[in-house]
Amino acid sequence: MSSVRRRGTAAISTGDAEPKGWLGLAFILPGFLFIVVLFLVPLVMTVWMSFYNWPLLGRAKFIGLDNYIELMNDTQLWHSFGFTLLYTGLVTTAIFVVAFPLALLVDRPLRIAGFFRTIYFMPVVIGFGAASTLWMWLLNPDNGVFAQLLRGIGLIDSAPRPLQSFWPALAVIILMVVWKTAGFTMVILLTGLQSISSDVIEAAKIDGANVWSRFHRITLPLMRNSVILALLLNVTSSMLAFDQFFVITQGGPENSTISAVFSIYLASFSSYRLGYGSAISFALLVVLVAISTIQFVFLRQRPEEG
Repeated sequence: MSSVRRRGTAAISTGDAEPKGWLGLAFILPGFLFIVVLFLVPLVMTVWMSFYNWPLLGRAKFIGLDNYIELMNDTQLWHSFGFTLLYTGLVTTAIFVVAFPLALLVDRPLRIAGFFRTIYFMPVVIGFGAASTLWMWLLNPDNGVFAQLLRGIGLIDSAPRPLQSFWPALAVIILMVVWKTAGFTMVILLTGLQSISSDVIEAAKIDGANVWSRFHRITLPLMRNSVILALLLNVTSSMLAFDQFFVITQGGPENSTISAVFSIYLASFSSYRLGYGSAISFALLVVLVAISTIQFVFLRQRPEEG
């Protein structure tokens, strides 16, 4: 009798496991379809198109690796990749320089801290296109807010035109992006700060550790995962920057602020060479994967620090 009961119980438990397995598949199916339809299919299509001379109108012609050979010899494209790397390094550093102090400030147990968190995060909800248009209006040399303010306090007679030179134009873009995105990075870093147990900090204070020692030896190492996440998101979004350059500088002055994605746009929708644009897109994907891999290798958590 006992063996029959055991077999019956096993059969019931097996029967219960199958519906749970199908239920789990049903839950992940929407996400799986989302990835397949919006990532895998376009990726395969992009790689396939990169081997063709694919005009916007007309018949596509297979040309093999010609697009990639042209890509390797395109000096303007390599300039745009170099500019994108420069911009990524500068803007990512600037975002962390602003976001880390903000996260430390709003981490204080004050009632007004929630208000400041909201204020710092508000620019994040604005789209890059809208934010770029807003800053174009602010920077207008004739009736922009900045120009009128500087003239009103007597600092200048004529409004500056920062978009006419490379470094001032790049500085304007970086300032706008930091204003727009620092709040998001602040939230990620704030999550890491609040995950640190107060007992650890109190123990360090009892041991006589000063503020810098606590931050350098305790806070920063325990925030490793949050820092890695914020760094990956900022680097990826900076490498894919397009809206701010398209709206504010239009690639100028003298094509010096054309980003990698801007090059894809110009090749695909200005020159109507969708195959060449696809080859640039795949090359940019390879660069992004390489950069992300390097970041993981240098920043991943070591076993002894687990």
